[in-house]
Amino acid sequence: MASRPRTIRIAVADSNQMASRLLSEALAKQPGFSVVASDVTGESLLRSVLTLKPDIALISDALPDGPFHRKSCAEEIRRCTPQCPWILLLDQSEPRLVVAAFRAGAKGVFSRANSDISLLAKCIRRVMEGQIWVDNKQMLYLLAALSGNADASHDPVTMPVKLTPREESVVRLVVQGLVNREIANELHLSEHTIKNYLFRIFDKLGVSNRVELALYAVAKLDLDDCSAA
Repeated sequence: MASRPRTIRIAVADSNQMASRLLSEALAKQPGFSVVASDVTGESLLRSVLTLKPDIALISDALPDGPFHRKSCAEEIRRCTPQCPWILLLDQSEPRLVVAAFRAGAKGVFSRANSDISLLAKCIRRVMEGQIWVDNKQMLYLLAALSGNADASHDPVTMPVKLTPREESVVRLVVQGLVNREIANELHLSEHTIKNYLFRIFDKLGVSNRVELALYAVAKLDLDDCSAA
C-alpha cells in the first residue's frame, strides 16, 4: 500500500489581515496543504518561521517590512532557517522586483495576475521539489538582467565558455534542482569538492548564485539534456 504524501506546512505573510486570511483559507483547501501561520508583518512571519518551522513561506511584496526592506525578514529566514524556501507574491510582475526577489534568495515568484489558486499550489509543490518557479515573462526579465550584469569576457558570443566535462555534469545537476549533497552522491565526490566546482563555474560564467547559473545554462550553454526535470 502506497504511503500518503507528506503534508506541506505553509507560512503566509500578506499586506493586511483580510488578505492574509483569505489566502490562507484558499490554500488550506488544497490537498496536502496545511497553513500553520498567517502573518501581516515580516517580523511576525520570522517569529512564526522560527517557532513553527514551516516547510515553505509565501511573502507578499506589499509587506511593510518584507523582502525589500532594509531589515528584510526574507534575509533573516534564509540565514536562520535555510531549509525553509520562500516564494514572493507579486501584485504586478515588475522586472526590478522579479530580479530583486531572486537576488534576495527567493525560490519562486508568483504573480497574483494568475489568480487560479491551483496554479499557486503547483508553484508551491514545484519549489518543495527543489525546482525554481518563474513564468516565461519573468524568465525574460532575469535573462535580461543577467546579460546586462555579465562581464564582456564571459560573453559566449565573443568568447565561448569552456567548461570541463565534470563542470558540465555539475551544471546539469544544478539545473535539475539537486543540492550539493545530492550532486556529491550522484558524482561520487565530496560536498567540499562540489562547492569548489561551483565557485569555479560561477567565476567562469560571471554568475553569482545557483538561480543565475540555472538560467544561464538553460538559455546559453550547449549542454545535452541541460533542462531535464
